[in-house]
Amino acid sequence: MVRFLLRWTIYLALAGTAVVGAAALYYSRDLPPLDGIHEIKRRPQVIVQDAEGRMLAVYGDLYGEPVQLYDLPPHVLRAVMAIEDRRFYRHWGIDPIGLARAVATNIISGRIRQGGSTLTQQLAKVAFLTPERSITRKFREALLALRIEDHFTKDEILTFYLNRVYFGSGAYGIEAASRRYFGRPAKNLTLYQAAMLAGLLRSPSRDNPHADPERAEARTAVVLDAMVASGVISEPQARAAKKTRTVVIPPPELAGPRYFTDWIVDLLPNYVTVGHDDLVIRTTLDPALQGEAERALAAALAKDGPAMGVRQGALVATTPDGAVKALVGGADYKASQFNRATQARRQPGSTFKLFVLLAALEYGYKPGDRFLDAPISIGGWRPRNYRDQYLGQVSIGDAIALSLNSVAVRLSESVGRARVAAMAERLGVKGPVRRDPAIALGVTETSLIEMTGAFAVLANRGRAATPYGIVEIRNRKNQVLFKRRNIAPARLLREGVVRDAHTVLNAVTTRGTARRAGLPQPAYGKTGTTQDYRDAWFVGYTSQLVAGVWFGNDDRKPMRDVTGGELPARVWAAFMRAAYPDGNLRPLDSDSEEGPAPAARR
Repeated sequence: MVRFLLRWTIYLALAGTAVVGAAALYYSRDLPPLDGIHEIKRRPQVIVQDAEGRMLAVYGDLYGEPVQLYDLPPHVLRAVMAIEDRRFYRHWGIDPIGLARAVATNIISGRIRQGGSTLTQQLAKVAFLTPERSITRKFREALLALRIEDHFTKDEILTFYLNRVYFGSGAYGIEAASRRYFGRPAKNLTLYQAAMLAGLLRSPSRDNPHADPERAEARTAVVLDAMVASGVISEPQARAAKKTRTVVIPPPELAGPRYFTDWIVDLLPNYVTVGHDDLVIRTTLDPALQGEAERALAAALAKDGPAMGVRQGALVATTPDGAVKALVGGADYKASQFNRATQARRQPGSTFKLFVLLAALEYGYKPGDRFLDAPISIGGWRPRNYRDQYLGQVSIGDAIALSLNSVAVRLSESVGRARVAAMAERLGVKGPVRRDPAIALGVTETSLIEMTGAFAVLANRGRAATPYGIVEIRNRKNQVLFKRRNIAPARLLREGVVRDAHTVLNAVTTRGTARRAGLPQPAYGKTGTTQDYRDAWFVGYTSQLVAGVWFGNDDRKPMRDVTGGELPARVWAAFMRAAYPDGNLRPLDSDSEEGPAPAARR
C-alpha cells in the first residue's frame, strides 16, 4: 500500500511539473522585454475632466526624482521588507514559504489579511502588467519575477520598486511620497515616517493619512511591530517612534470637486498601468448636479447641524445605470479629506431592509401578505420597534413603509438569513455580510456608494448598476488607454420582483417614514437610523436619478434624535427638486422605456 501511494505521488508530481512547465513555455512567448524597467519619465500629470470634457482638476508631479538605495536611511528599506516581504533577500522572486504563511493566516482569520506576492512580483505587475485579476496575469507575473531576479541584483530590484510603486494621494515613488506627505526628501525620512509610507503599500487610499489619519497611524503601528518581529528594530525603538509620530502636510490645493476627483485618481491603477505618460480622464460628473449636491448638504449642516449634533454628511447621486453624477464626501474637504461617501463604512440601519424585502419577494411573498408586528425574541435577542409601538397584523408593504423592525426580523427568519445576505452581496454590498438575526436591521457595515448602487439596480429595472466614475482614459498623444464599453447589464432581479419593490418603496415616500422625501413626481426609497442615532440615511430614486444621503459624526457620537426620515430625507428632496425643477418624470411602475427622458438641470 505504501509503495502504491508513493508511486502515484511521484506520477502526480511529474504530471504537475509537466503542466506547469508547458504553461510556462506558453506564457513566456509574449513576455515584455525587461529594458522597460528602467524607463521612468519625470512629472506626468493627470487631468480629470467632467462628462462634457471640461477640466475639473489637475494632479501633477506623480513621480519624484529616482532615488538610489544607498541614499535612503536603512529603516526605509527595513520597513518595506518587514511589512511586504521579509524574505526578500532569501527568495528567488517567488516565495513559497511566504505564500504558505499568508494562506495559513488567511484561513485562520477567515478573511484575506495577507498577500503572498513578493516585492519582485509587485514590481513585475506595476512595471509591465495590467491590474486585471486573472490566473493568466498571475502566471505571467510569476514568470516575469523569475526573469527579473535572473537579470538584476536584489538591490537593483528594490530600487526599481521604490521608484515606481504607488503611495496614494497621487504620489508614485518614494521621493514623491516623502515630499507629498512630509515635505522633505526621502533621504531625510524618520523611522516613523518610513513606517507610515511602508504601511501605504497595501492600500494607498484606505490607509492614507490625508484621508484617514487615525487609520494611517494604526497601520504605521502595525509596520513598526512587524519591524520588531523581524528583528530589524528593538521594542524600545518602536515605542519611541510611536510617541514621536509626525506632521503630515495637507495635500495641494486644487479647484473643483476634490472628493470626487480624489476618488477617481485613486481608482486609476485599477484601469490602466500608470507609467510615465500624462493622462486625461473623462468622468461621469455633472458639474450642475455636483453644485446642487454641495449646496443642499452645506445648507442643512449650517442650519440644523449645531442644534442636532451633526457635524458630517455625504451625498452620492448616480444615473440608474450607475454613472456617478455628483459626489460629496464630507462637510469640508480642507478640514478633512476622508471620503465619507466611498471610504467610510457605517451601519445602514433600516435601509438594509431593502434586501429583506427583495429576498422575500424573490422567495414568493407579495407586498400584501401579512405578518405579526409584535415583540419578538430570538435566542435572548429582543429587537424593538421605534418608540416600542406595535400594530398587530400588517402587510409586508406597510411594514417596510413604516420600518417595523419586528416584521423585518420575522420576514428575514422566514426566508432565511442566507438569502438576505446573498441578496445584499448580489446588489453590491461588499462583505462579509453578517448572518445573525440582526441582519434584518442593518448591522453589516457598508458605504454610502455601495448602498446607492444597490438601490440603483431598482431604478435600472432590475439590471446591474455598479457605481462608476471613469468613462475614458487617454494619454497626451490622444491614444485611448481605456474606454468604458456599453454592454447590456446583467439582470439581477426578475421584473415582477422589481415592480412589487417599486410599489413598496414608493409607499415609503408617500405615507411611510420618508414623507419628507416626497416629490411632485414618483419617488421611491428607504430610510435608515442606527442605534442611539449614530447614523441617519435615506437612499432613494426616481426614474432618472438615484441618490443616497448620510449624516453622522466621525467619532460616532450620537446625534440628537436625527432619523433617516428627517434630515437625510429633506436634503434628498431638496437635491432632487433642484436637479429636476420641472418635475415631469414618468413613474417606474410601468417599466416603459419609450419616449425621451427629461434632462436634469444643467
